[in-house]
Amino acid sequence: MFNRLLLYSDGGARGNPGAAAVAYLALTEKGEVVKTDACFIGIHTNNQSEYKALIAALEFAKALKVEEVVCHLDSELVAKQLNGEYSVKNFELQKLWHSTKELKGCFKKISFINVPRSNPYIQRADALVNKTLDEEESKRRL
Repeated sequence: MFNRLLLYSDGGARGNPGAAAVAYLALTEKGEVVKTDACFIGIHTNNQSEYKALIAALEFAKALKVEEVVCHLDSELVAKQLNGEYSVKNFELQKLWHSTKELKGCFKKISFINVPRSNPYIQRADALVNKTLDEEESKRRL
């Protein structure tokens, strides 16, 4: 179906740790949106949420049998950990790092790029995260 996808993922927690959600957008090279998704993931830290958002995006790409993915993240920490520039000291993040590395083997080529929060696709993913958290807060108030 697609040989290459551009993935934009974001995760966030209100409180650290706190109520957390993840979101991603998958685009073709021409900028056509193939998929957007977001979900509430419970209580996690911001960094855990960033990893979980990326993992959700990679699982989607894996299901489509995509050969190459370019992952765009606004988390400098996660991007640099996955690129081997930073070590992963936190035990919970180590587990998520390992899960991501396992998924990495499903693709012929994969790259992790740190992009600014001002990136329009990251802003869309961030908006989905916040919408999901707002909806979850509304449910809890009922």
